[in-house]
Amino acid sequence: MNMSTSLVRLFAAAGLLLTISCTQTVPASSRDRLVSRSNAAMGSELELTARTTDEPAAESAFEAVFQEVDRLEGLMSTWREGSEIQRLNAAAGLHPVPVGTELRDVLGMARQVSEWTGGKFDVTFAALSGLWKFDYQDQDNTIPDRNDVLRRLPFINYRDLEVDERVGTAFLRRQGMRANLGGVGKGYAVDRASDILRRRGFHDFMIQFGGDMYVAGHRGDRPWRLGIRDPRGPADRSFAALDLSDSTFSTSGDYERFFIKNGRRYHHILDPDTGEPAGRCRSVTIVTDRAVMADGLSTGVFILGPEAGMALIERLPGVEGVIVSSKNEVLVSSGLKGRLIAIAPPTDAP
Repeated sequence: MNMSTSLVRLFAAAGLLLTISCTQTVPASSRDRLVSRSNAAMGSELELTARTTDEPAAESAFEAVFQEVDRLEGLMSTWREGSEIQRLNAAAGLHPVPVGTELRDVLGMARQVSEWTGGKFDVTFAALSGLWKFDYQDQDNTIPDRNDVLRRLPFINYRDLEVDERVGTAFLRRQGMRANLGGVGKGYAVDRASDILRRRGFHDFMIQFGGDMYVAGHRGDRPWRLGIRDPRGPADRSFAALDLSDSTFSTSGDYERFFIKNGRRYHHILDPDTGEPAGRCRSVTIVTDRAVMADGLSTGVFILGPEAGMALIERLPGVEGVIVSSKNEVLVSSGLKGRLIAIAPPTDAP
């Protein structure tokens, strides 16, 4: 792909690029056009694009998506006062709390990814909250005292998060435990957004939400072309691309929320076994059919590392992936070989 011929680049903060080549033909109907809208949600930008002849219908569908994602954020955000996840954390070690179907669904998928990754993905990593500070509002570029980290590690264990489907409750067994859905919440919202757009009659659309994306149908007469960001290059550079349709695409990387101290990169993807930033990957991209699964797996595989992570990808049906290791090696799953479009080797830097 000739990068100089790209007409449009939509950059997602966590590492996704959408590139639309100028050699791509326009839709057969001259009345079709791409309609796009964006909205801030869950600490990221949610961007929706649809190919349609009915712009007012697209606007209405987009507004329905924005309202649904806001509702989900009200349930799942640790920053929203009175959210279900806040109430769950406040009752840790005390008693179960009633939670809705959506939160139980997300916690169920999170547990499945935890089982697949041997606990490397774990929503109870939030016991470390306040020690590492990578969010824009509180980043201070300091390394927490190791003893403080060690004292928190016993409170990280996904098996101590109980979900009772029969009575509709969730329970963190021990005081000091905390859950955070940052690794699966956006993926769940993307799946919900896709359902809404399909129910509204749209077949060719893109949903881009931080590091999570879903593309349906085609852009013109071919699939959507999605680029994988170069983890050490400029924010607008991708090292490879994929043509996808009716698929989700999620990237986790160490290049957004981070700082470098004494030559070492510290970033927000923490290994729950050590309480330290995971150090064996630079980025992981997962391709599958459910965004919530891709969201959790991209984080879990990142922490597992390239060898164990790729072995897991190969074991899971319907899951493919691309890993850039800490040594700048590119690993491609068997189902993507021959499909991944190489653009340039990823930049090598600390």
